[in-house]
Amino acid sequence: MMDQALWRAWVIKNHLTLDPSPQTRSLSGAPCLDYSLLELIEPASFDIAAMRALLDGHNVPERDWLFGLMTQSKLFNPRRVGSRVFVAPDYNQSMEQQRELTMRRIKFLLEKGVVDGWLTRGTVEEELRKFALQEVADIYDHSLAIKLGVHFFLWGGAIQFFGTERHHVKWLRDTENYVVKGCFAMTELGHGSNVRGIETVTTYDPRTEDFIINTPCESAQKYWIGGAANHATHTVAFSQLNINGINQGVHAFIVQIRDADGNICPNIRIADCGHKIGLNGVDNGRIWFDNVRIPRENLLNSVADVSPDGEYLSAIKDPDQRFAAFLAPLTAGRVSLAVSAIYSAKIGLAITIRYALSRRAFSVAPNQPEVLLLDYPSHQRRLLPLLAKTYAMSFSANHLKMIYVKRTPELNKTIHILSSAFKASFTWHNMRTLQECREACGGQGLKTENRVGHLKGEKDVQSTFEGDNNVLMQQISKTLFAEYLAARKRNEPFKGLGLEHMNGPCPVLPQQLPSTVLRGGQFQVDAFRVRERDLLNRFAEEILQRQARGERKEHALLSSYQLAEDLGRAFSDRCVLQNFVEVEENSPAGSLRDMLALLRSMYSLTCMEEDASFLRYGYLSTENAAAVRKEVAKLCSELRPHSLALVNSFGIPDAFLSPIAFNWVEANSWSSVQH
Repeated sequence: MMDQALWRAWVIKNHLTLDPSPQTRSLSGAPCLDYSLLELIEPASFDIAAMRALLDGHNVPERDWLFGLMTQSKLFNPRRVGSRVFVAPDYNQSMEQQRELTMRRIKFLLEKGVVDGWLTRGTVEEELRKFALQEVADIYDHSLAIKLGVHFFLWGGAIQFFGTERHHVKWLRDTENYVVKGCFAMTELGHGSNVRGIETVTTYDPRTEDFIINTPCESAQKYWIGGAANHATHTVAFSQLNINGINQGVHAFIVQIRDADGNICPNIRIADCGHKIGLNGVDNGRIWFDNVRIPRENLLNSVADVSPDGEYLSAIKDPDQRFAAFLAPLTAGRVSLAVSAIYSAKIGLAITIRYALSRRAFSVAPNQPEVLLLDYPSHQRRLLPLLAKTYAMSFSANHLKMIYVKRTPELNKTIHILSSAFKASFTWHNMRTLQECREACGGQGLKTENRVGHLKGEKDVQSTFEGDNNVLMQQISKTLFAEYLAARKRNEPFKGLGLEHMNGPCPVLPQQLPSTVLRGGQFQVDAFRVRERDLLNRFAEEILQRQARGERKEHALLSSYQLAEDLGRAFSDRCVLQNFVEVEENSPAGSLRDMLALLRSMYSLTCMEEDASFLRYGYLSTENAAAVRKEVAKLCSELRPHSLALVNSFGIPDAFLSPIAFNWVEANSWSSVQH
């Protein structure tokens, strides 16, 4: 201990001494740092291509095709740094320049056939292809992905799902070919997550068979509408529909906002939302409607219609059920955001872990080389649990996409709840991951060209986009409470949402947790089920007790927000683990399956360590919680030799990472500056 203390004191003295000794001043014993190709010193122990196939899930050749198109086109800003070429937008450009380049890139994708069939071929295969190519666009630039998403998933999706054949025939082909440029006007200045509260009002004039859409007050202006500020020609406007003095609730209408020459249409006012902390390639705008007249046929009428003489028609008489049916198709946006968050976390981790495998800091003994960052246990602890979580969530993102593209009316509730849970959990995970990666890269993490820090600003919006994450968690718990009440009222078992485990006896967790138990899949699944079951029971009992004391159900739900958020996370974590176990079980025995088992254990035990519910409600004793913590540290050391192979399995081409992921000495050399 004394020798170690003296050594550390010597190191600190040499750092701080202004007039070092001649021996310290000499460079002969301290050669310059150099870079070694990581793949030569960190070989893979499993099949990287097979792991990538599991992670991407589908359409790997199409993904690589689009990566290649982008890499080869000057439109995607290829830039040589040292001996490598990287592609990334130039974020030093003005907001206006970024917006115009985003549209030029979309035109390029259109010409190359990337978006062919995105709206006009409704097969499962085509929907998966659309997701895959959208994900590649997002790896390049979030603005590009959002512009595509607004046009195809939101505007185009609204036409597909809210409209009927007359709308499909008139709008879908022109939307796919960008003859029509669409946007999606739901959010207002005064209402975001609370869609039912929006204030835009539409009435009907039977004499002319027109709808009249109006912005009655400033808080009703449409806000944050992607595409509205510069490029969109049409929008789907969400509005309260008032027929003969009766409010029939929120409906969607097609409204033209610009002509073919880009001129704003009469009785439409548009303003720019201005510069943002990210996504400046997206022209977010604000829209006011001043008694704009639109044809009766512009009501998207799959759920409800208005006859020529002004009669309101809908097969769904209950307003709540009508509203739910109306919003059910919008889950595509949340599915896309959940997936986007995971690919962003992959970028951050791939860059940061590669950097940590070549960057050194401090020696632990005299005359010894400095230590690689990732050989420090503390650095492993910062990054490798996040890596395991990213793997786990990637498998669940694929599961969500698969049930979405194969959706049936019976699956609508499951898709809605899973997309809400995963969107919230995955976007929170992404922001935490990017922050940790930014710090783990030190000063290099601040450089825009190294992507990690800049991605934080680009992806921050996802925490509130398509629903505030905290609100979504409470919605999930509210749905689980409804399932609880329904099962209790009917005296029938739980069915759906993975809650069938509630029907059997509650698992009993072992009191002693050696490593073999902690790493067992059954123990991990049991622990997650115990937590979810108990939290649902506690949440239901608390609400029912509040109601018994005279509180209204809505107030009781709001007052129980802490349990609601705990339950929402428990539901999401259990679903993620369940999907991970399925992927692992379907993989053939061998090194890849062994690696999945390590990652699954890291994911499960990290969740147990981080969620205070396990201690708060006694699912783990303090001794067992300490055992979990120690096991996570062991798993870090076991995953460390595989870290490079694990991030290479993400399948992100080198050109889409950043200079510090490779030879950062060369990238920062004087010759690179001159070049």
